[in-house]
Order: sequence, then structure tokens, then C-alpha cells
Amino acid sequence: MTQSIAVLRAKRALAAAGFGADVPLERASSVTNEVWLTPDAVLRVNTRSDQRLRREALIASTLPPGLGYPTVLAYGGDLGSDWLVLERVSGRPLSRCWPTMTDAARQESVRQLAERLKILHHCQPPTVPALHDRPQLLDPAHTGAEAVVALVAGLRRAAGLPRVEAKIMGDLERLVVGTCSALDPFDAKTLVHGDLTFENILWDSQEQRITAILDFEWARTGPPDLDLDVLLRCVAYPELHVAADYEHLTRAVDYSQVPWWLAEAYPELFSVAGQLERVRLYAIAWDVKELLRYPPSGPVDDLHPAHPYHRLVRTLRGTSYLDEMQRGIQATA
Repeated sequence: MTQSIAVLRAKRALAAAGFGADVPLERASSVTNEVWLTPDAVLRVNTRSDQRLRREALIASTLPPGLGYPTVLAYGGDLGSDWLVLERVSGRPLSRCWPTMTDAARQESVRQLAERLKILHHCQPPTVPALHDRPQLLDPAHTGAEAVVALVAGLRRAAGLPRVEAKIMGDLERLVVGTCSALDPFDAKTLVHGDLTFENILWDSQEQRITAILDFEWARTGPPDLDLDVLLRCVAYPELHVAADYEHLTRAVDYSQVPWWLAEAYPELFSVAGQLERVRLYAIAWDVKELLRYPPSGPVDDLHPAHPYHRLVRTLRGTSYLDEMQRGIQATA
């Protein structure tokens, strides 16, 4: 029943975009939206009521060609079913190609990604509706102390959740307040992608090149290094950022060199003062948001190792993926 409703949504959107009723339609793997392929186009359908794809279409109209965003063919829809039709370009999600790529090809893909990011981070931000629900509990502000107000409030709410240890949330709050000045100021007007995973990058294995950067639903203004948050989490927990049908092929060890390759190709992204404190705050702001959305449903020892509660505990203890990366940097310095 769910599948048939999704097909009806797809056919209705394609009809509104001018496609014939007999156009071949293939369901594609996706982490969030419903995604459909025709021979010449890609249809994405958002079943939430936030109109993110309509917003993305507005952003796409301002992106420079060198970034590699596909041509928008049509967009529209209603609350709970907005859609976006893009020109279909060559390539497959980089995350799906990654397991069988050589190290040389992987490094080349990261180098090309760095070049695209440099273009993105020099774009003039478009005037579009603000996101109703930012992925991190951080607000644009002149000072870091103002930027983390929502995060501190979130930590206090989390402290009252069943099975969540209030002391841990209190210690995290002290960590946030004690390091928030690393964000000063947090009101940069740079355009950031906001959801930079290897699932959202298309790679042409024949031509050995990135053909597209996709999914600008979460794009917004912020400091360029804010794009490191999702990307570094994707590298540390890649299995959480791929479609379910190839999760079993995805291994964190295959991504271990990505931060170093990216730092070599885009050193400015890693050279901000207080870098570790900044990305740690980004990670906490993400994980607290996730913890509030997915509180422990049973004993914490039974939770998945990558549950946001466990990630927050590791951040507090200095054993998170960010700390491991930092130790690797220090070991090679």
C-alpha cells in the first residue's frame, strides 16, 4: 500500500512537470526523500510539510555552473508532497562506488570535492526562506555565547529524559559554555551545503570525476567549517549515511584517510582558530538535537553504539571520532 501511494505521488508530480503517463519509472535508493529515475530525469519527493525541496529549487537557481548542481527541470507540489525534478546526469552516489575504488581514485574524488566546496563557499548566499528546523542547535549570533543558547536549553531538556544521566548533560553544558567563545562570531554569510555526505555526491567511475553535488535542502549561511560537521560524522559512521540496501558494504576503515586528503586539498577549511573546539561544538549541537528526537527507548547499554547518547558520552570523555582524528594529526605533526 505504501509503495503504491509513493508511485501515485511520483506519477502526479511527473505529470505536473510535463512528463507523459507512460514514462518509465524506477525507484532509487535514498536515505530521506522518495527518489525516482526516468531515462532523462530524477524526481525527488519530500513527504514532510517543510517545503524543503521548493526552497532547494530557489537556491539551485543561484548556484554557479562549476559547482555541478544538475539543471532544475521543474518543481512544485503541496505541503507534505513537494517535489523537484532534475536533469539526470552520469554517475552514481560516491558512497556506493567507494567500496570498490582504489585509494588513488578515492583521493582524487576528495580533491575534486574540495574544489567544489571552495566554489560553494564563495557563492553569494541567495535570499530564500530560513530553515524552520536547523540540524544543529545553534543560532546565528555575534558571539558564541549567544549562538549556543538553544543548545544549552536542549541539554537541560535532555537532562530530564528517562534513562539519560543528568550529570552527563550537566558536564556537557559546562563544556559548551566553557568553549563557546571559539565560535565568535557565528554570523558568517557564507553559503554552506549543510548535508555533505558521500550519498549526495555523484561519481562517474568511467571518467573518474565528480559529476554533481546534490541535495541542498539544508543549505544556509554559516562559517565554511560548519560543512565539516556532517562530513566528518559521515566518515566516522558511514553506514549511518547510506541507503539501507548497501549499508552492509560500507566500512568506516575505508574512509579513514578522507579528513587528511581533504585537509591537504582545502587547508583553509581546517585552519580556523580553535578548530577542535568548534567542530566539537557542532557535533554536540547535532547530537543533542538527535537525542531529543530519539531518546533512549530502553537501557542505554542496549542502545546502538552510534546512538546520539553514546556519541555525547564519548565526546565528553575525549574518546569521540573527533578526538581520534586530532590525535592522528598530532602523531603526524
